[in-house]
Amino acid sequence: MRSSLQQRLEQQQQHIDLSPLLDVVFILLIFFIVTTVFVKETGVEVDKPQAISTQKLERNVIMLAITNAGEVIYDGNNIGVAGVRNTVGQLLVQRQQPVVIQADKQVPTELLVQVLDESKLAGAATVNIATIR
Repeated sequence: MRSSLQQRLEQQQQHIDLSPLLDVVFILLIFFIVTTVFVKETGVEVDKPQAISTQKLERNVIMLAITNAGEVIYDGNNIGVAGVRNTVGQLLVQRQQPVVIQADKQVPTELLVQVLDESKLAGAATVNIATIR
């Protein structure tokens, strides 16, 4: 009698319940997924100019890229200068956020100014140019 009781106690002590551990892991996973901020990149590689007075901006920005071929890219699509005002205007309706232009070193100043103007005309409060330090 005593040995069977002792065997049952030993079996109960050897068993570890992993349910609470799995619950904690899933809660942490959900927490990290929800709190992660996703930055929407332009989808093209741009050789940015250097600047000494660079600053870090917030993560939630509208990213436009101007390639050395003169293409204006948003979210991997060539929207051209004509599409900047419409695209930026639609994004600003959802939430006011700054516009960041990643212009290649070889981009003509006229094209850069056109994209800046179209962004401002779309209602952007701040328009910045991305550089490297």
